[in-house]
Amino acid sequence: MSLARSARPIPPARHRLSRLAPLDNAAIAALNEAIGRPQLFRPRRDLMVEGRDIAGPHLILSGWAARVRILLDGRRQFLNFLLPGDIVGLYHHQRPVAPTSIITLTEVTTCVPPDLGALPALDEAYAISHALDEAYLLAQIARLGRMNAMERIGDLMLELHERLELSELTHGRSFDLPITQETLADALGLTAVHVNRMLQAARRGGDLIWSSRSMTIPDPQALARKVGRASIRVTAG
Repeated sequence: MSLARSARPIPPARHRLSRLAPLDNAAIAALNEAIGRPQLFRPRRDLMVEGRDIAGPHLILSGWAARVRILLDGRRQFLNFLLPGDIVGLYHHQRPVAPTSIITLTEVTTCVPPDLGALPALDEAYAISHALDEAYLLAQIARLGRMNAMERIGDLMLELHERLELSELTHGRSFDLPITQETLADALGLTAVHVNRMLQAARRGGDLIWSSRSMTIPDPQALARKVGRASIRVTAG
């Protein structure tokens, strides 16, 4: 059997963490062992509930989840999307409590990531991942606070493409987008009707093409200039 046939594909979560920081053999072995013990969650299940103790961290292996804040009258705001390779619930302090709820949007598999402090290479990847989480939340604040509807959609699609690219989950300028327009509306502070109108306008303008749960950005650089987006960086160099 050839090496090409016998080699196992690298899991997206390992792709992402190894892109964030160089992983040595010990870190890769620990990650592979953790990934080999997956846990499956069906859509619309809670990974964490706001205000409750966090039972343990999750490394997302496949599927999409989201941080969400639900208001007393039932309205909801998705704070950010969680993608393969993202880590949630990994804290330094004792007895952490969930600051927001995290729900699965699709079928999701996770595993318990290797412990903090066990492997320096993984600790560096975890730290950069945490810094990126903060940067994405800050970007969401700017989107909701200062951008118009078209800019919000374009900026978020560019961010999702950048993030999925880290996990080797893009197909050129396209990526899977397994969410509804209603979910997108709840993430962007818009109505589903308004999102639909903006997506149609973006298609006519050649900026975005959403078809059959797949998003294509024909010219990412042109769209980035149009919405005023710069790629997120959290490390020098």
